[in-house]
Amino acid sequence: MWRRGDGSPWPESLWVLTQVTARCCDNLLVTANEPLARRGSGPDEAPAQGVGPQRKPIIWRVGVPLVCALAGFLLAATHTVSGGNEIRRGDSPSPRLVDLVRETQKSVDRLSAARDGLASEMAAAREQSAGGDSKVAAALAETGEMADAAGVRPVTGPGLVVTLTDAKRDSYGRFPRDASPDDLVVHQQDVEGVLNALWSAGAEAIQMQDDQRLVASSVPRCVGNTLLLHGRTYSPPYVITAIGDADAMQAALDAAPLVTLYRQYVARFGLGYTVTRGHHLEVAGYRDAVGPGRAVPLQGP
Repeated sequence: MWRRGDGSPWPESLWVLTQVTARCCDNLLVTANEPLARRGSGPDEAPAQGVGPQRKPIIWRVGVPLVCALAGFLLAATHTVSGGNEIRRGDSPSPRLVDLVRETQKSVDRLSAARDGLASEMAAAREQSAGGDSKVAAALAETGEMADAAGVRPVTGPGLVVTLTDAKRDSYGRFPRDASPDDLVVHQQDVEGVLNALWSAGAEAIQMQDDQRLVASSVPRCVGNTLLLHGRTYSPPYVITAIGDADAMQAALDAAPLVTLYRQYVARFGLGYTVTRGHHLEVAGYRDAVGPGRAVPLQGP
């Protein structure tokens, strides 16, 4: 095994590639010299005078060094690009973007769990303080009314569950022949069309996926084929749960222009769209900090 100047071994892939290249060069030299030895072994086997027989040995003699030089250049370039490490190793110092997203998601989940634990401790402390102080009890009652309006508390009741998902392949594993990639995925305008229709019908509470309560400051955004909401990324299917008058919300969905357009793509390209009714749906409370702001008018020139 070769070693660097500091005594550390070279990467195994570089050593193997060097050995293979050296053997290839040896085989080329042997192949190039064998015809010359046979041709010069006897008077009957001497090559005829002409241009053709003399040109082939010259090509080999020039081509073999060029091939070896090119192989050496590729070895040097590979070593420079890899930084002395294995190019295809799983523990490469340059992680992929998907790995970074996955690690960041784990960090967000861990911090969210810690936040929820602290919030529970604060709520328990407030309840304990309210038991011995009438002013604290009155303040907690007032904040409780505001919590319902802000969407902080969970809600249970009848409503609709709307599911949007990307197109699936047919039984032969193919998509429609005239479909572009944008025709086969759920876009942000599709999600917004459903949400706006539900809000316009008087929905009391709406959540996306399993635990993301939507409030006035919530902005679901589609990044590629994923949904970004409250610092988390979600993949299809996108599940929207709304509590309220089911008949009114269904009528609003049927009349919404963006939802109608999406349903046309459902029929044409196989996108997913389902609406189901529920009598005892649960919507989680908003768990992030609520910090409403106010609009400030622009100053004139």
